[in-house]
Amino acid sequence: MYREEHEPACPSHLESLGSAAAAAPELTPQSSTLSTPEPGGFRELIRLAWPLVLSSSFWTIQLFLDAIFLSWYNQSAVGAAMSAALVFWTPFILLQVTANYATTFVAQYLGAGRKERVGPAIWQALYFAVVTGLLFLGLRLVADDIFALVGHDPAVRQMELTYFGCLCFCALPMLITSSCNAFFAGRGESRVVLLVDAVGTITNGTMGFFLIFGYFGMPRLGIAGAGWGMVMGSWMAAAVAFGMMMRTRYRAEFATLSGWRFEGALFRRLMRFGLPAGLQWCLDGLAFTVFITVIGRIGTVELSASSIAHRINLLAFLPMLGVGQAVAIMVGQRLGQNKPELAERSAKTGLKLAAIYMAIVAVLYVVTPGLFTAGFAVGADPEQWHLVEPLVRTLLIFIAVYSLFNSVELVYTFALRGAGDTVFVTWISISLSWPFMVLPTVLLAWKQGWGLYWAWGFASFYIIAIAFVFMLRFRTGKWKSMRVIEHAPAAGISGQ
Repeated sequence: MYREEHEPACPSHLESLGSAAAAAPELTPQSSTLSTPEPGGFRELIRLAWPLVLSSSFWTIQLFLDAIFLSWYNQSAVGAAMSAALVFWTPFILLQVTANYATTFVAQYLGAGRKERVGPAIWQALYFAVVTGLLFLGLRLVADDIFALVGHDPAVRQMELTYFGCLCFCALPMLITSSCNAFFAGRGESRVVLLVDAVGTITNGTMGFFLIFGYFGMPRLGIAGAGWGMVMGSWMAAAVAFGMMMRTRYRAEFATLSGWRFEGALFRRLMRFGLPAGLQWCLDGLAFTVFITVIGRIGTVELSASSIAHRINLLAFLPMLGVGQAVAIMVGQRLGQNKPELAERSAKTGLKLAAIYMAIVAVLYVVTPGLFTAGFAVGADPEQWHLVEPLVRTLLIFIAVYSLFNSVELVYTFALRGAGDTVFVTWISISLSWPFMVLPTVLLAWKQGWGLYWAWGFASFYIIAIAFVFMLRFRTGKWKSMRVIEHAPAAGISGQ
């Protein structure tokens, strides 16, 4: 039985990791792994990150287009879809991040030269995905009670229920896709992740558009059409990802088929590190869901403006998730090789790239807000849009201010996750999100009537604060001695 690790690695363990890494084959672009003349530099990061950035952009574009399509169909549907999506993502992100945390296991196993353990790690994530994905459907039974607590207008609530009911059927295929994508991403084969997500997004967008408006003989389903389009796209992506993972060369080299057995120790280790990572995203999602819900209590116009501003922010922010994922993969592989100095350099390179990008976007938010709001105006009710647009333009200024800090928070969060420092990240999220953002919004912005701009000010303060905390944690260097993988087994001993 392997001994699970999270405490600083002992010298013998570091020696075994270093020996395994030295015995591993040279990493080459042809094998879709990391190798550049300048390890931890921009070339290495960009080569790994650009497919992940595009992959995140596909998802971002779909969210953006869905919002535009629904604004053409019914302006209130934009806010309803946003609220329903946040309620869906709050529990789902816990499951998705937990399953996808297999990426870190794959990266560290590969860095340590232990390819035969990659397949079993992915299968533990798949077992988790199937069970929790099926259980997720049970939320449909309590959806009425959930959205009654949200307290939006009856017409908006009905649209929320419709969209949420569709999204529940997305949980299983999306979890399967996350588990399979961990196999490709953890090895640095990020272009396959791009292909999988592109197929799902194209299916989603095409079918969603047809079903929202009833084109080509299809029923005109409105907001339900957007939801069922997402279900179709999710299943298409899951089928492609699983099928590609089962290719012959992967079965032979990484045990993607022979490693199907359930391993209690490995599964518990995935839960030990993955669940805190998922819990962090879940708690952030819950905090933001409450934040948006409270803004809905301030007013319907405020809810629509906040929803649109959030969608615009996603257009810029979600691609940076690709940079964060690349940083986590590089940190995991370097720690598997017992090269923490290269892991640190990789994270700092990622921070520079993310900061440059977010600075450019922040300037565009302030100087050319119409570039981002124009799509929402097409087909919208002119009278209602006249009330919403000025609020959106002001909210973009808030987003521009906290964007640079958001890049710091993003990169350091992924770097710490790549090492296995997930418990600390989770506790910080719990400690800061509610007292800095949620409670002031409830007690002051809503109850005391301070209004929308104060609410977004509290949200900005929270993002700035958490960025500084994660930066300090990273600089302490405690993460450098952390590992999520177990000791390599002695010769002749089975790794069960």
